Amino acid sequence: MAHAPTLTDDKPKIVLNQRMVWLIFGALMAGMFMSSLDQSIIGTAMPTIVGELSGVEHQGWLVTIYILSLAVVMPLYGKFGDIWGRRWPFLVAIALFTIASAGAGFAQDFNQLVIWRGVQGLGGGGLMILSQAIIADIVPARDRGKYMGPMGALFGISAVIGPLLGGLFTENADWRWCFWINIPIGIVAFAIGWFTLKLPSHRSGRRIDVGGIVFMVLATSGLVLATSWESWSGSRGYDWSDPLLLGLVIGTVVSAVLFVIVENRVADPLLPMHLFKNRTFSISTAVGLIIGAGMFAALGFLPTFLQMSTGAGVTESGFLLLPMMVGVMVTAIGSGLAITKIGRYRMFPITGMAIATLGLIWLTRITGDMSMVLFGAMIFTLGAGLGLVMQTIVLAVQNSVDPHEIGTATSANNFFREIGAAVGAALFSTIFTTRLVDNLTEGLATIPPDELPADGLGIETLTPGVVNQLPDALKELVVNSYAESLAPSFWAFVPLLAFGFVLTLFLREVKLSDTAGMVARGEAVVEGPPHNHGHWHGHHVAESDEDSGADEPAHEHGPAKHRAGDRRSGEHGPGGSVDETEDAGSRSR
Repeated sequence: MAHAPTLTDDKPKIVLNQRMVWLIFGALMAGMFMSSLDQSIIGTAMPTIVGELSGVEHQGWLVTIYILSLAVVMPLYGKFGDIWGRRWPFLVAIALFTIASAGAGFAQDFNQLVIWRGVQGLGGGGLMILSQAIIADIVPARDRGKYMGPMGALFGISAVIGPLLGGLFTENADWRWCFWINIPIGIVAFAIGWFTLKLPSHRSGRRIDVGGIVFMVLATSGLVLATSWESWSGSRGYDWSDPLLLGLVIGTVVSAVLFVIVENRVADPLLPMHLFKNRTFSISTAVGLIIGAGMFAALGFLPTFLQMSTGAGVTESGFLLLPMMVGVMVTAIGSGLAITKIGRYRMFPITGMAIATLGLIWLTRITGDMSMVLFGAMIFTLGAGLGLVMQTIVLAVQNSVDPHEIGTATSANNFFREIGAAVGAALFSTIFTTRLVDNLTEGLATIPPDELPADGLGIETLTPGVVNQLPDALKELVVNSYAESLAPSFWAFVPLLAFGFVLTLFLREVKLSDTAGMVARGEAVVEGPPHNHGHWHGHHVAESDEDSGADEPAHEHGPAKHRAGDRRSGEHGPGGSVDETEDAGSRSR
């Protein structure tokens, strides 16, 4: 397989120093925050938005179009960044996202808003992927934990704080601020990126994998549209006699199969299949998918439950989810600092998946009249577990692949997490809705007809506002039905998280690299004193493998020479592990 060319000795190399790293890190955090925040911020503002813009019948498109466009472009940004460099794609992503935020904020009708949300996703996918890949370019894996920890915390924080901000803007200002808030952040991030993001750009004569791109877009679009069927089609449930739904599912499966076939045949695939022979990549990607499914399934219905059970408003229900944000933030940042200090990462995803599984089991005990202190402890536990895992597995993936494939591998890990979130949310919604209908039907049968609302009480009318206006007995029945439907739905996801825990037991402790990606590719040199733990970007204090208890890094660093045959066959040069294909597609020599 061909790789992006490395710089030759007659070309000036970029000088990396600590000040530059921190400035770039600030721009990356700002970009990643905007992208991840906009996945959840409009949830609480949705009723007001669709009411004002007359889009109630198609409101699901506001969420679906963003997730769809974001997921589709993730692999593209990852691959093109590896080929041509990441500076210009990152600046384009910030510009797209910022302009689209302004457009969405000034939208005059629902169709305009949907279009601008789609453009936001096109920029947001790049911000999420390139932020993590650029950190791998400028910071060695051995030091990367203290940067990726806050990134992981930011992703979890934005998932929780998004509904809170959406509620605050809607109730106290204008829903348009859900989008306008991105404009000053985007301008600052673009300015910092323009002046500090001194990353190399490449010319490449390689053929673009057009077939792979087409089938990836078709398969991803089909999957997202199928899993969000009810939100955009107007249908209630999955009617498999519907030709549109049937065609969508069949087309998705066929496109996915054709994508794999094409990727195995082209010279430079969008998603190299040899990455899946790398055990660290495969396990970490599977765990990421599980985290996406579990996290968003848990968050999807909790705000509504809190509004119903406590009578809290939109904003107050967001505050009640803050313990989860604190849990994610504390463990993500703490584990990142610990990894930098001790140089090992395997224990953190194992512990995190165990805690997250126990936290989800604990959530099955929720009731309509439970203490909010107890509820806060439950979601804090779940958040603490997820915080230990989210960015640690990205670090493990980046450390196990060839420096020339950092962007591709990072985008694949995030891509599958988004797919997990889409599928998990759809499955959870189906399980929950089915149980809720059954519970309400049984409960309402015990209520005298004269005590029921004149127009009935269907699942489509169960908004928190309606429920809180019901007589006490009827409200209690609805809230208990909601809680009794949530708890078994959480149980359905417990085996999934438990499987993720089992997978983490098979992760290998690959020694963390001491060399940043750009240094490994011969594109940069490092300026500055050694770190207090004794090494600095490629200058590692001697530590025997026997003492470290870790396998050799999956790639040795320095200006790279590659043997495509070795990567495809799983053969390794000296210095690597030979017990499996851990380094398949991963060795830079």
